[in-house]
Amino acid sequence: MSQVLERTPDTQLPKSTALPWPEKLDVFGVGIAATKYEQASDVIVDAAQRGERKLVSCYAVHALITFCEDEELRALSNDFDMVTPDGQPVRWALNLLHKAQLTDRVYGPNLMLHLCRRAAEGGVPVYLYGGSPSVAEELPRNLQQMLPDLQIAGSESPPFRALTPEEDQQVIDRINDSGAGIVFIGLGCPKQDQFAHAHRDTIDAVQVCVGAAFDFHAGAKSTAPAWMQRHALEWLYRLVQEPRRLWQRYLMTNSSYLLRLGASLLNIPKLLRQRAAGRRRTH
Repeated sequence: MSQVLERTPDTQLPKSTALPWPEKLDVFGVGIAATKYEQASDVIVDAAQRGERKLVSCYAVHALITFCEDEELRALSNDFDMVTPDGQPVRWALNLLHKAQLTDRVYGPNLMLHLCRRAAEGGVPVYLYGGSPSVAEELPRNLQQMLPDLQIAGSESPPFRALTPEEDQQVIDRINDSGAGIVFIGLGCPKQDQFAHAHRDTIDAVQVCVGAAFDFHAGAKSTAPAWMQRHALEWLYRLVQEPRRLWQRYLMTNSSYLLRLGASLLNIPKLLRQRAAGRRRTH
């Protein structure tokens, strides 16, 4: 499904009125935005209406630990314009370490719906890149049923392998020719972030990495009950659904999160630096 949709001049805002993007705060070396749904939606739609290139992602604990523990991925992540606290524990870390006073997370699947509503109201076309072939077929149909005014410029499921240079250029051309102002990417972590970053200077839109949102909104997977989401037990719900695939991921990343949060609260990195500096002064 692909069609060319032009953004009309009346959706463009003067450059002088650009909205400021939320501040990024350090969580284990990764910049996480202290933001809420309304603010995140405002700045993304504002940038999309201007035709600006921006990068946005949403991190739960697994993504946060994946990016903080790899130097190259951490640098890539910190080059994003906004990373939202997708998981409750990431929100807790912002509140505990920086007194951010956030009352809710900014969950990728919910942010996607917020943005689609705003895009429908503002006449901003969206593009859907990711998911299985069945998801790529069902997702636009479900979104269109929820939001009849939403302009879906295109939807595609990429092959489960690296693209050739020719294929990659064709993807860029399809997205840019579609007139989309927002490109939702659902390729999983960290593949979706690597794709977005690699195309930061070639895709003329705001790229928003939303992970499992494609599967949820297409009906391919079920979401955790609201009470489990509120109490940061979504990982347990998914673990019960896919134990063989996810048990090691959650054991490693959840443990690393707790250790890093404890160390940060005790300011252990600072204490170690001070101790090392003291030893150097005595020699």
